[in-house]
Amino acid sequence: MSAPVSSRARQAARPDPRHSSRPVKQPNSQLEGQVSRGFEAVADAFAENFTQRGELGGACCVYYLGDKVVDLWGGVRNQATGEPWQEDTMVLVYSTTKGLAAMTLALAHSRGWLDYEKRVATYWPEFAQNGKETITVRQLLAHQAGLFALAEKVDRSIVADLDRLAAILARQKPAWKPGTRQAYHAITLGYYENELLRRVDPEHRSLGQFFQDEIATPLGLDFYIRLPESIPDSRLATITRPSLLEMVRGFGFRFSLLAFNPRSNITRALIGSMLPHDPRRVYARDLEVPAGGGVGTARAIAYAYGVFASGGRELALRPETLGLLSAPPIPATRGFHDECMKADARFSLGFMKPGPLMAFGSARAFGMPGSGGSMGFADPETGIGYGYVTSGMGTVLSGDPRDLALRNAVQTAIRARQR
Repeated sequence: MSAPVSSRARQAARPDPRHSSRPVKQPNSQLEGQVSRGFEAVADAFAENFTQRGELGGACCVYYLGDKVVDLWGGVRNQATGEPWQEDTMVLVYSTTKGLAAMTLALAHSRGWLDYEKRVATYWPEFAQNGKETITVRQLLAHQAGLFALAEKVDRSIVADLDRLAAILARQKPAWKPGTRQAYHAITLGYYENELLRRVDPEHRSLGQFFQDEIATPLGLDFYIRLPESIPDSRLATITRPSLLEMVRGFGFRFSLLAFNPRSNITRALIGSMLPHDPRRVYARDLEVPAGGGVGTARAIAYAYGVFASGGRELALRPETLGLLSAPPIPATRGFHDECMKADARFSLGFMKPGPLMAFGSARAFGMPGSGGSMGFADPETGIGYGYVTSGMGTVLSGDPRDLALRNAVQTAIRARQR
């Protein structure tokens, strides 16, 4: 018996009448949803995630040329209670949030409020101290500002006070000369984006509020960068974390050593990543961690990226903005080698771009994976908007096998349609 579904979620889940869809209900399982004709292999891959790749609970959705062609969910949302994943279940997606956060700055660019090539200090004068005077918006959003860690302690009370947080961010000194190296700003990126957006938005809204007002509400998305009190715990999936042994096996010995070294760049960059969790309410309410605290559905992620992949008409995005998002990334002086992840990772304008660490879509694609396996991306080349979420954290940096199986099935279906 399914729990009641909000009218917004029900509307988003309805099969598109322009496509012939078939319901998906696996015998003796909790897998549900629908796929359009030609995308049946995606449903098969989703089912195999549970039988072959250790999936616990999750969802996958795909938009193609503006139409929803895949909408699947299943498994359990809470391993301790065994409660099933429902049509409107939402889950924390960690760094996949970065892609949704970057959409707010893209919208600001489309409205003429923000120029990616301008210096951050143009919009935020207090930022111009301690060696940050020449950092451009593009460099900041490409993780090339050397601001991947903060010297001052930032707890939940400071994150909730944006003025206090902004003062700390402005005082921070870069780890090296900005623009020379790349280092994954795992948590700090969202804080800097938040303040930058507050400065350029005529209403001075926070990034989470702007996202809700200008993207989530117009598109009818079940996704929050600041989860409100009104969302009941019954709609939220709990995260099941891997064991220490699983982490070492999955991430490899070298990266695991870095992850458990409190002085390593990646450990310092990840400080604050647990703030979105709340033992009393599953996830923290009314708190914004724009680089890793988003909570939502695969359907919402896929639809948002689908809008970006198919022209952005619903958000009045300018072709110039979409062209910049689709363009190749620009490396730091020393290249794309990331000083935190110790790998070749490619970022541009707040999104990840396809590269050696993470291959997805065409060269024009842009998106963002999240810790544990979640993924969202847009591919203007094929018109794809894709979203995958899970409650069982995986341990692969270069593309979770569950997500990869789904994406491969989607690409096979698209190629078949284009013949």
